[in-house]
Order: sequence, then structure tokens, then C-alpha cells
Amino acid sequence: MSDRPLMPIATAVWLIDNTSLTFDQIADFCMLHPLQVKGIADGDVGAGVRGIDPISNNQLTREELEKAEKDPDYRMKLARPKTLVADRPRKGPRYTPVSKRQNRPDAIAWMVRNHPEVSDAQISKLLGTTKSTIQAVRNRTHWNSANLTPQDPVGLGLCSQIELDAVVAKAAARRPRVTVEEGPTLEPAEATTAPEPQEDEDERETTHVDADTVFANLGGSSTRRRDEDEDSDKD
Repeated sequence: MSDRPLMPIATAVWLIDNTSLTFDQIADFCMLHPLQVKGIADGDVGAGVRGIDPISNNQLTREELEKAEKDPDYRMKLARPKTLVADRPRKGPRYTPVSKRQNRPDAIAWMVRNHPEVSDAQISKLLGTTKSTIQAVRNRTHWNSANLTPQDPVGLGLCSQIELDAVVAKAAARRPRVTVEEGPTLEPAEATTAPEPQEDEDERETTHVDADTVFANLGGSSTRRRDEDEDSDKD
């Protein structure tokens, strides 16, 4: 229930005609400007409006009215219903005001681009549109496709943030999880950054070849061969 009575001007007419409340008290209770209440009393505003008793329709209690009449500074409070009736769950597509229907294609384009996991049926129910319109926007065959600008449906007033989050979460829960096949993994950093193994000192000494020693051996073998030839000639 709102904080202002139903039909505030009609309520103000009844309070002016049937109570001794000040204009400020009536204006505060009916959420009107004091000058507007004065205009109602003078007949300049709300002429011909029939007054409504706020006590009979349970918007004001008799005790609250008596307190206000005794104290000009007292501000009356709107009576609250003793029981709250839950809203009946809405069935069927959402009703969208005529002034906002032209923004639905922009909201559809935003949903298709940012939440592809949401089905057309969910978008249709959330934005109050048809599946054919969603398909036209999705396939870029909409008559105004060139001028569409994706916009958040919450910002456009087509749905609340809670409703949008619920639809997205429900669509994400239904989406199948992608399994990643196991393949070769990267080697650890210790293995890739480790220095190359160095040869031992003994191995390098055995593989080292001294050129002087080689040529000396070759020279010695040729001198030995020449001496053997001279000895054979003497014999």
C-alpha cells in the first residue's frame, strides 16, 4: 500500500468539509501542496469532486483524526491493513506499456548479445514479446535492424534486476558443462630452467688431443722407419 490515500483530492474535499484540520495537516496526509488544498477549499481546484470518507474505507482511524483535531502540529498517519494479501502470480506474457514497447527490440538485441544462453522462450516471458520478434532481431531480419541499439532491459524499465538475474541464473544452470580433454601439460619450471649438465674434468682430459704429441709421434715413427731402411741396405 502506498503512503498516500486513494483519490487524494476527493479525500481532501471530505476532510475540508467534515473536520477542523488545518490546510497543512490535510496537505501532509493527502500528499498535496498546501496551496492546492487552499484552492480546493476556495473551489478553484477539484470543483465538482465528491468527497470520500477516509475512515469508512479504512485509510484513517477515528482516533488518529481526533488527535490531529486537538493538536494542529500533529500529522496523521495512514492506516495500514491488518492483513496483507499476496499478489497472485502472473501468468502469460508480461504486459508492457505502449510507451515502452518501441524499446523492446533494443532490449532483445542486448539479451541476444550478452546472454546467448537464455532461450527465446525465457526472453519472450521476461520482456513480454513474441518469439518471431526475437528471431527477427537475432537473424537481423527485423524491419528496424539497422537502427537497433542494444540496451539493458532494466535501464529501459522492461524488467527488474532481480527478474533478469533469475532468468540468467536459470539459463546458466541448464547449460551443459563443457568437458576439457586432458592433453600434454607444460613441464615444470625447474626442468625447463635447469642448467645443462657439464662434463667431468676427467672426461675432458681424456678427450683432449695434444697436437704436439701427435706430430711428435708421427716424426718418431718416420725416423724409426728410415733407420730400418738404412740397416737393410748395409746388409
